[in-house]
Amino acid sequence: MTYSEIVLASASPRRRLLLESAGVAVVTRPADIDEQLLADEPPEVYVDRVARMKAATIADTRPVLAADTVVVLDGVVLGKPASDEDAWRTLRALSGRRHVVMTAVVLRLGTMLYTHRECSWVTMRELDDASLGWYISTGEPRDKAGAYGIQGHGVGLIEQVEGSYTNVVGLPLVQTLALLRRARITA
Repeated sequence: MTYSEIVLASASPRRRLLLESAGVAVVTRPADIDEQLLADEPPEVYVDRVARMKAATIADTRPVLAADTVVVLDGVVLGKPASDEDAWRTLRALSGRRHVVMTAVVLRLGTMLYTHRECSWVTMRELDDASLGWYISTGEPRDKAGAYGIQGHGVGLIEQVEGSYTNVVGLPLVQTLALLRRARITA
C-alpha cells in the first residue's frame, strides 16, 4: 500500500524538518506519554521503551513514526535541564568529554513494528565559564537532552562527532529512511 504521508509522533521541529528535507510528507501528532526514567533502567532499554510507547499512543491508519533521543555520559541519561543552573551542571559535566547520543526509532504500520537504535559519539570541547554563560544565555539548552543543540548555537561547543550527525540533531535520517523503505512506504 502507498501512503502520501506519515504521522510523526513528536513535537520536534527538528525531526519534522529532517524528514521533509528528504521528501517525506509529515503530519505531526505529538505523543503525550510519561517519559520518566525507571529505577536502574539502562539507557538503551529506556530509549527503546519510550519510542515504542510514543508509537503505540497514536491511533492512526497511516504509518506512525516515533523517536526518542538521549544523551548518555558514563552510563547515565542526561535529560532536559530543569533550570539554567541544571543546564550549567550538565554542560560542565560534558565539558572536554566524549559522550553517547542514542536515538531509538520506531515505525508502526498497523500491527507491524520496524525499529532501529542509533548511537553517535560526541566530544565536547573544554568549556570555560564565559562560554558556558553565553550559551546558557541563548536559552537553547532549555528543551534539549544533554542541555545542548548541535544544530544551533551549540555547534560551537562540539569538537567532534563520530557517527550520524542527524542522530545528534534528534533523528538518524539515513537509518530512518531505510526503515521507511523496508516497510515499503518510500522508494
